[in-house]
Amino acid sequence: MITSRRKFISSASAIVAGAGLASALPVNLSAFPKIFSAADKIRVGAIGINGMGWSDLRAVLKNPGVECVALCDVDQNVLDKRAAELAEKGVKVKTYGDYRQLLDDKNIDAVVIGSPDHWHCLMMVEACQAGKHVYVEKPIGNSIAECRSMVAAQERYQRVVQVGQWQRSQKHFRDAIEFVHSGKLGKIGLVKVWGYFNYGTPIVSLPDSIAPAGVDYEKWLGPAPKRPFNANRFHGKFRWYWDYAGGIMTDWGVHLLDYALLGMKAGAPKSIIATGAKVFNTGVDAPDTLTTVYEFDDFNIQWEHVIGYGAGIYNREHGIAFLGSNGTLIVDRKGWEVVPQGQKMEAITFQKSSDNGLDLHAQNFIDVIRSGKLEDLKAPIQIGSDVAILSQMGNIAYRTGNKIEWNQEKGKFGDAAANKLMGKDYHNGYKMPGA
Repeated sequence: MITSRRKFISSASAIVAGAGLASALPVNLSAFPKIFSAADKIRVGAIGINGMGWSDLRAVLKNPGVECVALCDVDQNVLDKRAAELAEKGVKVKTYGDYRQLLDDKNIDAVVIGSPDHWHCLMMVEACQAGKHVYVEKPIGNSIAECRSMVAAQERYQRVVQVGQWQRSQKHFRDAIEFVHSGKLGKIGLVKVWGYFNYGTPIVSLPDSIAPAGVDYEKWLGPAPKRPFNANRFHGKFRWYWDYAGGIMTDWGVHLLDYALLGMKAGAPKSIIATGAKVFNTGVDAPDTLTTVYEFDDFNIQWEHVIGYGAGIYNREHGIAFLGSNGTLIVDRKGWEVVPQGQKMEAITFQKSSDNGLDLHAQNFIDVIRSGKLEDLKAPIQIGSDVAILSQMGNIAYRTGNKIEWNQEKGKFGDAAANKLMGKDYHNGYKMPGA
């Protein structure tokens, strides 16, 4: 029988508690947040504002009664640029180079975290401890242990934590999954998930150099291993290195594999096997070409990614395909359709996406802050944890080179090398929350 997502979440939480992570977190005496009325201002700060953090903040600010009061970034150039953009709109904000100073600001009710992945756990947990609500970019953590720690923190402090998996707020994705759940596709034995991206230019090795003027590189590294500055490990390209992220597997995988899990009502896989290569990039850690197979009781989920092409399965750059005995449903960010198997069912022509997922996701975050109804969140931390852990499993299978089996009851692999990769060592005086 397939492990349900509810059981997956509850088991993960129990494992966290058993490991002492939840009890190790400091107690916040104001454990339950206040309810904001429609007349109350919600004051927001943003940490990490070069890319998606800035897009997230702008989406949040489209909601009535929300104002930005503070920005934080370790790159003074980015910080000055964003503060100037807000000033042009008549918005004056405090600026910080250290996120802890922003979290100490009692005038801030919620934070947007758009930092590199290796910072997500520390910032999200400490934001909850400081009494802030959190919109955190995906993937939530850079290791399985970090994901568990983040779930434990949200459960302990009861803050609103929305994960930036904004496809969860799009109608056409919900409609597609509703059709999958209808059973009309027949028996689904395989779900194919893929991303064939023109993911920037191929990366070639560069010599180490000094950090750009205005960049506090020590703060950028944070808990990551101390290394000389290299442009390939900085803005935009950091995702290719295990120190900071998990490549395309965790970047896009959390968006797309999420819907594979949701469509199949699936929890943890029984086993994972992965093979990949660095075909285009040199000097990086994460593969630019990867195939991963997740085994469940009576179906498989197959992930594929490759850079440099731009067109993949069903002539789509990315997508999820549910292959049933009666037909196949294909969904991506543009819409969904059903291709019948012979005469076994009616075709459904392409149903085009008609909304803005990011804006709706930000609105949902603000609405839940006002209502206090955590159950209304579209992408709560538990959902973000499920799929981030699944993506990490794919990377761990690739890195070990083994077919690895997952023991759901014990919350670990049956492979010693794989279990060593479940955690993440913290450096430079930092300590993982709850460790």
